[in-house]
Amino acid sequence: MRFFRMSGVHVPHRKNTAGNAPVRMPPPASVLIPLSMGIGAPSTPTVQPGDKVLVGQKIAEAGGFVGAAIFSSVSGTVKKTESYRDVFGRTVNALLIDSDGEMTPDPTLAPVAVTTAKALVDAARACGLVGLGGAGFPTAVKLAADPAKVDYVLLNGAECEPYITSDTRTMLDRTEELVAGMKLLRDLYSATVVVGIERNKPEAVKKIRAAIAGDAGLSVKVLPGSYPQGGEKVLIYNCTGRIVGEGKLPLDVGCIVLNVTTTVELMKYLATGMPLVERCLTVDGSAVKEPKNVIVPIGTRMQDVFDFCGGFQSEPGKILYGGPMMGIAVPDAGFPVMKTTNAIVALNERDAILPDPTPCIRCGKCANTCPLHLTPFAIGEAVQKKDAGELAKLKVTLCMECGCCSFICPAHRPLVQQNKLGKAILKAATPPKGGK
Repeated sequence: MRFFRMSGVHVPHRKNTAGNAPVRMPPPASVLIPLSMGIGAPSTPTVQPGDKVLVGQKIAEAGGFVGAAIFSSVSGTVKKTESYRDVFGRTVNALLIDSDGEMTPDPTLAPVAVTTAKALVDAARACGLVGLGGAGFPTAVKLAADPAKVDYVLLNGAECEPYITSDTRTMLDRTEELVAGMKLLRDLYSATVVVGIERNKPEAVKKIRAAIAGDAGLSVKVLPGSYPQGGEKVLIYNCTGRIVGEGKLPLDVGCIVLNVTTTVELMKYLATGMPLVERCLTVDGSAVKEPKNVIVPIGTRMQDVFDFCGGFQSEPGKILYGGPMMGIAVPDAGFPVMKTTNAIVALNERDAILPDPTPCIRCGKCANTCPLHLTPFAIGEAVQKKDAGELAKLKVTLCMECGCCSFICPAHRPLVQQNKLGKAILKAATPPKGGK
């Protein structure tokens, strides 16, 4: 099997807000902070209704090793714990906090010094940090690697999704913090640190290269302008030439991968003691009146963010967490900004219409553009037959759900959804480890 054909797809970039430095949104009247905002067990509340809280105060403990603590993003009063149905269909508990509008920080917060990789892991865990450009995997778990096994630390600045520019602004506006993070990671892990940036961000490439000039072990890798350069396995291959096989992790090929904004937020915590309580996110799409990059408290409802951006210039036909390729559609704008939210996109009704699918003509375009060289048309046949054995042979679990196949398909077939279903069929048919 040949992996990582470098074609991908050429999606419209639509980086309309790349030149817009982030603006800070005033605190909303209340925030709804989910107790599950990434991969891992839900967090356990440490506050009760009626408790007064401050910005940066811990309000929930990590629910397990693969989990993350949660902190109040506003100062105010805990009103209640409530549950809601999230976009994945799960019932999630959340803390509703009424803001006092003061944004008073917890006075006990203080800078944190680290001199070892273990201390950095402890710091990442203490600030509740998760991957800010993907599924929300706890950063402490990623960093808890034996430094002797780490050859590369790769910082993902590809930001290959249409519309999204929040990571671009991190690289341009917080370059010193990013470079400080690169140096720290290089020194603690004795590794080469590479920032991967798609070629459509020349200003970021130029600025970071100038900032690291002469620093051994630090570099910038300019990535091709085709989507999806930000996929973890694609990034590793393009930056190192190494291939992460099926069922393997980046560390199996000597790599740690972090998002650029994740790195900068970790450095902010070390410098100030302020944990992860806010997100810089891109607000864009054809239905948005005033697209911009906005810094908002975690738990702010989407509608409050859209209102800060002038509201809608037309009725939205679809609202997304993230971009149009891998984003998740929400039924309304009442959902909260989470740790993992790097953008919210609202498309007008015309742009939100999906063409009716027609029968597969076996043109092979889906296979030719798949970064992992899978065969979605064959996976579709196995899904129809619920043939778990064939799905395993076709390596459906390698699919990273980037959407290249759906984007290029001339028959407009829902190939990503089909591949997700294929994974579910295979998982249901696979005995648990240690079971019979």
